[in-house]
Amino acid sequence: MQLRYSIFGESHGPGIGVVLEGLPSGLVMDMEFIQSEMDRRRAKKGGLSTTRLEGDQPEIISGVFEGRTTGTPLCAVIRNENTRSGDYTRTMDLARPSHADYTGRVRYGGYNDYRGGGHFSGRLTAPLVFAGAVAKLWLAEQGIRVGGHILRVGPVEDVPFDPVAVSADQFAVIAARTLPTISEQAGEQMQLVIQQARADLTSVGGIIQIAVTGLPAGIGSPDDSLEGIISRNIFAVPAVKGIEFGLGFGFGQAYGHEVNDPMRMDGERVVSTTNNNGGILGGISSGMPVIFQVAVKPTPSIARKQQTVDMAHHTDASLEIQGRHDPCILSRATVVVEAAAALAVMQAMRDQ
Repeated sequence: MQLRYSIFGESHGPGIGVVLEGLPSGLVMDMEFIQSEMDRRRAKKGGLSTTRLEGDQPEIISGVFEGRTTGTPLCAVIRNENTRSGDYTRTMDLARPSHADYTGRVRYGGYNDYRGGGHFSGRLTAPLVFAGAVAKLWLAEQGIRVGGHILRVGPVEDVPFDPVAVSADQFAVIAARTLPTISEQAGEQMQLVIQQARADLTSVGGIIQIAVTGLPAGIGSPDDSLEGIISRNIFAVPAVKGIEFGLGFGFGQAYGHEVNDPMRMDGERVVSTTNNNGGILGGISSGMPVIFQVAVKPTPSIARKQQTVDMAHHTDASLEIQGRHDPCILSRATVVVEAAAALAVMQAMRDQ
């Protein structure tokens, strides 16, 4: 059965949540693991993210009985407990630059909830993380792990995953750090960049790298490529503006003999000595680790004065955004992108 999920709610409404359909019955719902994933997405201290603190404790409404999935739709709700809707009343008609205020107003005829971005808010990534945690539990039963780290914040780069020998053992170590990086030194430098962005009344973007280990060869198809399935899910994450697999855009400045992945036998298993293609060939998994990078734009809510338009009066205007916002969402977004990747891989496997 196909795995489908639908996220509902608004940033400043009573709650947000997700409905998961197509889950197998009998999956053990490890709530301790699920909550640990939710906690990874919560706001960080030390000036690294928003001061809006939420409990983010999912309440399962249906689809679980005596600790296991029933196979019927699983619905979970996360209550919004710390809203300050008044921050948005003053600017309800002013389109925040690089937000979905204007496009959402056009798409829904002005009936969309504008408070905190409504359904377009990054707050809606909380139920996505819940759904991704459930997917990770199922994938783990198949011997598949999904993990990520911050590859770049502004000018600071982390050490990349080894595309051939990335190990799932790394994932827990990375996730436990204040910023999920492979190099602790890079993480410390990134923190300084983020804190400086806050002090400068701006924000900073970056790149997240994801690895999927244990995925067997043969998942995906030419007409519904594994890259396409992953990309559809990843672009459901607000602020994601780009994705590349393996060497990605680096292929555009290389010669074939430099970037082709030589193949060899490892016992009964076919492997490649390099992994420039990121574990996918012809839209189908090759059995090598699936590696991809995701570009995340700077948080568009910044405290500097910006030029915009008044959507009610159709005039030019200026805007100074108030409220509680992240100077960089990378510290919280890594687990979100992991969740979307886990759901994509589970979809591909369940569909097949």
